[in-house]
Amino acid sequence: MDSSFFEGTSTIEEEPLDYKCYETKLRRKLIFFFMNPIEKWHARRQFPFKFLVQIIKIMLVTIQLCLFAHSRYNHVNYASDNKVTFSHLFLKGWDPVREVNVYPPAVGPLAIYKKNEFYGTIDYAVTGYQDIANTIGPYSYANEDNNIILPVLQLVQYKKGLIFGFNESYIFDNELVTKYCNISLYEKSVESIKRCLNGEEINFSALVRGKLSFSLKSVNFNAKGLLSQPDCYKFNIEISFNNEDMDGQMSLALDAEPIRLMCKGDIKYITDSNLDYVLRSILNFFVILICLISFILCMRAIIRAQQLKYETIHFFQKFYKKDLSLEGRWEFWNLWYIMILVNDVLIIIGSCIKEEIERKQFVGDQWNTCSVCLGIGNLLVWFGVLRYLGFFKTYNVVILTLKKAFPKVIRFLFCALLIYAGFTFCGWLILGPYHTKFRTLASTSECLFALINGDDMYATFSIMVVKSPMLWWFSRIYLYVFISLYIYVVLSLFISIIMDAYETIKLYYTDGFPKNDLQLFVLEIDEEFSDLNEAIQISNGSGVSRFKERLGVKTKERDSTERSTNATIYQSISFTF
Repeated sequence: MDSSFFEGTSTIEEEPLDYKCYETKLRRKLIFFFMNPIEKWHARRQFPFKFLVQIIKIMLVTIQLCLFAHSRYNHVNYASDNKVTFSHLFLKGWDPVREVNVYPPAVGPLAIYKKNEFYGTIDYAVTGYQDIANTIGPYSYANEDNNIILPVLQLVQYKKGLIFGFNESYIFDNELVTKYCNISLYEKSVESIKRCLNGEEINFSALVRGKLSFSLKSVNFNAKGLLSQPDCYKFNIEISFNNEDMDGQMSLALDAEPIRLMCKGDIKYITDSNLDYVLRSILNFFVILICLISFILCMRAIIRAQQLKYETIHFFQKFYKKDLSLEGRWEFWNLWYIMILVNDVLIIIGSCIKEEIERKQFVGDQWNTCSVCLGIGNLLVWFGVLRYLGFFKTYNVVILTLKKAFPKVIRFLFCALLIYAGFTFCGWLILGPYHTKFRTLASTSECLFALINGDDMYATFSIMVVKSPMLWWFSRIYLYVFISLYIYVVLSLFISIIMDAYETIKLYYTDGFPKNDLQLFVLEIDEEFSDLNEAIQISNGSGVSRFKERLGVKTKERDSTERSTNATIYQSISFTF
C-alpha cells in the first residue's frame, strides 16, 4: 500500500489527475488528522510524542513550582515578620492587635490628630533608628562602614494654603511643592524641619502628605532545609503621613520593601552550598527545554492543521462549488494546542525570572511576577490533562457538557451581570456612606458576590448605621430582593442550563452527535468501508453523490474506469483499518 496513507502534512493540488483519487487522499489526511493519539497508534504505530512531552512537562513544572513556592513563602514570610518588627520599633502608638487581620477591624485607623503628635512620631522613629544596635534582629545601617545615614523627610504640600475659618475665607494655590529635609539625630525634628523650611514651621493646612525614609540591612540565617543558604537583604523603610482628605485625621502607615543582595559569607559555606544552586538551575533549564519542545511540536501541529484546512477549502470550492462552513473550519483549530502554547510561554518566562531570582540578579518585585507566570502556567498544564481524559467516554462527558453549555452560559452571565451591575452601583451610592462593606465600588461588588454564596449575611444586615428610617428600610428591601433574586432564581437558572447541556450530551451518545459538512465528508469513507466488509464492492460513487446532494450540488456519473480505480483504493483503505 502507498506509504502516504496517513500523511500528517498536506499541500494543495491545483490540478489532480483523478478527482476520485484526490478526494480519497484528502479524506485519508482528514481521518488521520481527527484521530486521537491512541487511534493514531493503532492505525500507524505512531508514537504520541506530544503526549509524552506533556507528561514529562507536568512532572518537571510541578516540582519546580513546589520548590519555588517554598522559597517564596520563606521570602514573603520573612519580609512580613520584619515589617511587624519595624512597626514596633519605629511607629509610635503601634498595637499588636493591628497585626491580626480581622473584619470588621478590631481597632480604628492608626492616625495622629495634633501637631505635636506629628513631630513626636518623627522623633520616635528617628530614636528607634538611632538605637538599632539594641534590637534583637541583626540590623545594620545601609552603608558599607555601618555608619548611620540621616533619615530623609519628604513633604508634599500646596504652594499656598491658608484658611481663615472665622470669616469663611482662604488663600489657595493647588500647585504641589515637594521638599526634602534631612532629620538630625541630635535635635528635635521640629528644629530640623524649621531649618529646612527657612525658619518656618509646617503649614498643616497645606500639607498633603509626608514620608520619612531610611534603610537597613540584615542577613537571614535560613534553616528551612539542608540546602538552604543565608540570604542578605536591604530594607527600604518608609513611614507615610497621609493628609489628602484634609479632615483633621492624618493616617500613618509603614512599608518595608525587601531587596535581596549578594552575600559575602564564609567561603567554605558558599562552596558547599553551590549544590543547591546547580540543582535548581538544572531544573530550570530542563523546564525551559521541555517547554520549548512542547511549543515547537504544538505550533507545528497548528500550522499543519491550517495547511490541511486550506486544502479542504480549495477542494470544496473547486469540486462542490461551496465554501466550507464556519463550523467545519473551526474543526481545524485545536484550542488545546493553543492553551499549551500559552502555558509554555508563561512557564518559560517564569523560569527565566526564577533563574534570575536565584542568581540574585533581579530588580523590583519579580517574586510576584514569577509566581503569577508559573502559577497560571501550571494551572493550564494540569487543565490540559483533561484533553487526554477526554479520550475515554466517562470523562469526555464532562468536557462535552462544558463545551455544549459554554455559549448559553456566557449569554446568561451577560444578562445576570447587567442586573448585578445595577445592584452594585445602587448599593454603593445609597449605602456607601453608612455601611462598611459598601464604602467603595469594589467592596460593594465583593460584598454582593459573597451574599450570593451565603457568606456573612447577618453581619451585612446588622452593620448598617441607622441615620434615617428611610435608609434603614431601603437597606432591608435592597438586600432581601438581591439575595432572593440571585440565590433562588439566577443560580437555579444557571444550574438548569448546565443540566440541560448534560441531558443533551447523553441524548447524543444514544442517538448520535450532529455533524457539520466536514464531518459528513470524512464519514462518507466509513460508510463505504461498511459496504466493502459486507459485499466486497462499492456502489458507483454513491457516497460522494449522497454528500453532494446534501450540499445541493448535482453530480454526474463517472465512467467504469474511475469506478474501478475507486474500488481498488477503498479496498486498500479497508484492509489497512
